[in-house]
Amino acid sequence: MSEPLQALRSPESWVGLGWRQPHYAELLQGAPAPGFLEVHSENFFGAGGAALGVLMQAREQHPISLHGVGLSLGSAVGLDPWHLDQLAELVARVDPVRVSDHASFSRGALRGQTVHAADLLPVPWTTESLNLMASHVQQVQDRLRRPLAVENLSAYLSWAEHDFSEVQFLVELARRTGCGLLVDLNNLHVNARNAWRRHHGAQVPEPLEGLLEVSRAWLDAVPAECVAEIHLAGHADTGEWLIDDHGSPTSEPVWALYRYAVSRWGPRPTLIEWDTDLPPWAVLMDQARQAAGALAGCAP
Repeated sequence: MSEPLQALRSPESWVGLGWRQPHYAELLQGAPAPGFLEVHSENFFGAGGAALGVLMQAREQHPISLHGVGLSLGSAVGLDPWHLDQLAELVARVDPVRVSDHASFSRGALRGQTVHAADLLPVPWTTESLNLMASHVQQVQDRLRRPLAVENLSAYLSWAEHDFSEVQFLVELARRTGCGLLVDLNNLHVNARNAWRRHHGAQVPEPLEGLLEVSRAWLDAVPAECVAEIHLAGHADTGEWLIDDHGSPTSEPVWALYRYAVSRWGPRPTLIEWDTDLPPWAVLMDQARQAAGALAGCAP
């Protein structure tokens, strides 16, 4: 990460917003801005074009965080050389404050061909999987010449085989590679509630405080020095499952987890994710101010 945590001073400077196309013009024309902007790396691959031009214009005034969905760090068929080349070129152009991706895989082998699932799929929490992902994370970090932040996943299925819990796996990944962890609190909450529904059925009342305690125990297992960033987002409740759709305000249980996390770790760069059913920019700024208020109440 090219900008040390100590360089972030006011609570507002710690909080960023996902910057999506409908809000490009408004921000560039002088709308109130958050502490940093996050964009999806893959949207800006290529040597030129209008999208990259807009990003570089924003980069003149705002810190940029690059968040990817395509590295496929857990893929048994290896990293895609073209994807890594494109990411390295983008990082060199933008000099982002952080670069992140997911503890997941998208690429795999099918009938002798490498295929792409166009989704973030969970990896097994096994020693073999850990060794593979650690190798890939190190490969990316060596190429980018900076630490990568790796995000926990919202997962709707899991592998039966495991040697670790999810949090044990991620902390060990950080220990081995020196990568940071991007802790997505909405993903954590979605997974806890979906696990309850999977075992008890969606019609059984959920012990919300008990499920929050499950998530707090997950957070307790993460050393503060491993945490590079926190993500906050909304989810949809279909009645059967919670879906991590990033299409609504952050829910109160997730805000509760956020207050707990920053009271335990201290301030961490925090991103408000909102990717579908985008509201006016002012609504996103209100979410950013709410996060800054929580940070103002915790000790640095």
